[in-house]
Amino acid sequence: MAAAAAARIDRGHRSVSLLGTLTGCRAIHAAPKSRYDALVVGGGHNGLVAAAFLQKGGVKTAVLERRHVLGGAAVTEEIFPGFHFSRCSYLLSLLRPHIIRDLELKKHGLKVYMRDPHAFTPMLEDGVRGAPPRSLTLGSDLASNQREIAKFSQKDAKAYPEFTAHLEKLAGAIHPLLDSPPVDIPGVMTGSLKKRLSAAKTLMPVLKCGLKLGRNVPDFYEIITAPIMKILSRWFESEPLKATLATDGVIGAMTSPSNPGSGYVLLHHVMGELEKEKGAWGYVEGGMGGVSQAMARAARSYGVDIFTEKDVEQILVASDGSAKGVALKDGTEINSKVVLSNATPYVTFRNLTPQAALSSEFIRAVDQIDYTSPVTKINVAVDKLPNFLACPTPDGKPGPHHQCSIHLNCESVEVLETAYKEATNGHPSTRPMLEMTIPSVLDPTLAPPGCHVVSLFTQFTPYHVEGREWTSQEREAFADTVFDWVEQYAPGFKKSVVGRDVLLPPDLERIFGLTGGNIFHGSMSLDQLYLARPLPSLSNYRSPIKGLYLCGSGCHPGGGVMGSPGWNAALTVMADLKRH
Repeated sequence: MAAAAAARIDRGHRSVSLLGTLTGCRAIHAAPKSRYDALVVGGGHNGLVAAAFLQKGGVKTAVLERRHVLGGAAVTEEIFPGFHFSRCSYLLSLLRPHIIRDLELKKHGLKVYMRDPHAFTPMLEDGVRGAPPRSLTLGSDLASNQREIAKFSQKDAKAYPEFTAHLEKLAGAIHPLLDSPPVDIPGVMTGSLKKRLSAAKTLMPVLKCGLKLGRNVPDFYEIITAPIMKILSRWFESEPLKATLATDGVIGAMTSPSNPGSGYVLLHHVMGELEKEKGAWGYVEGGMGGVSQAMARAARSYGVDIFTEKDVEQILVASDGSAKGVALKDGTEINSKVVLSNATPYVTFRNLTPQAALSSEFIRAVDQIDYTSPVTKINVAVDKLPNFLACPTPDGKPGPHHQCSIHLNCESVEVLETAYKEATNGHPSTRPMLEMTIPSVLDPTLAPPGCHVVSLFTQFTPYHVEGREWTSQEREAFADTVFDWVEQYAPGFKKSVVGRDVLLPPDLERIFGLTGGNIFHGSMSLDQLYLARPLPSLSNYRSPIKGLYLCGSGCHPGGGVMGSPGWNAALTVMADLKRH
């Protein structure tokens, strides 16, 4: 079957946009108008959210996307005929409920498949007395989770409910901070009494957060500053459980479970919510492009003009030092009162903004933002479902564990630490941490009958190999290493592969505009969060150039919290336009 399927595959990796070709979501205007109130550079999810709320507030807005498809990192592409991939981002959780509600995204086609259970960690070990190797499966059923954990430690099974309740309380307290811009420190400290009182309103989310935390403030401080292993080792003793939980402390981050700050990355991923279920993650019907499609439809319903294949060459700055529009690479100039950039801060200020308009001190600060990424994403088309030794299923039928995030090479924290150290020394991990998802198990629209799409989110790979660019041979060799490890857990996987799309950190940068390949638009480290995201002078979405704003994931509250940076930026822009 694999040979027949392979014959149908265009191995040139042709890219067909689900949003464009299959759903009719291309731009409906042949060319932009010559003037708008607001221009949004980049049609990713935050840019679309910002545009929708601006237009809803009476600000005539247009979105300019350089690629042929909307969505930025949240995009669906038909890389191989019949196989539709969430090519970059691959799971939904941190899309804030008020954005779903206010933009009526479900009415505009957003449909989510909830996953339960949500995590599966198989072991590489010999079974006992003919039994399969052990595995750890976690989901929403607490009693079932305790039975699974008890395979490895009765003590851990007993402690697990209290641990999850503790994390949920800390994560829940942060929600007021996610849905509001950071505190306006300059506004509170300077200006007239009226302006200072107005700025003081920005303190309310912090006060709400503090009141929710109560006596847990020290615990919150510890988890955002400590290595995640310090926290996990206090609660648990079994390696498979600690390693499984630790993956959420390092996912997408060039860090190890033993490094300070990895605790916050874990908390960041616990903050999610879907269908009122805390910490839940799900698959979007049609892939992650379904989120962007719903946002684009919502934005258009309010009157936003959206354009694809409009590559911005430069942000235009007037003689008085304020933004006045953009120039496209085809020479077209579009004027506007304000410009919002959904690109990374680096791309915005080093590639799009005239350097003469920025101070040398500011440019040096922008150059210091950390975009280090450990991620290689591999999208795989297969003609049969992986069958795991630890949880075999007959006749190729999916089991509950197939809908999970499947953690491979996560038997112990030591495996994760070794993989991290190899990458920091300039080498791709020889035993990489792998997170496998198979969304076609729940969403049949993604692959031909009997076939599946597999997402492999792998760590750790450096941006450069020993200080130089990757070769094509090294790219394929790393993918082969990944497949060899998957084969050990699920024999027959390699024979089922009919196509693969390997995206190293430089590829993620080139294709999706993710500086350094960083999926969060900048590391989620303590020096780049809240008042310091992306820089202390830029935490309020405003730039040194009047009328130029940031609205992407490089802003507070950071990558993964879908829509919140765009929402907060839109609020800031509308307040400024009203004031002036």
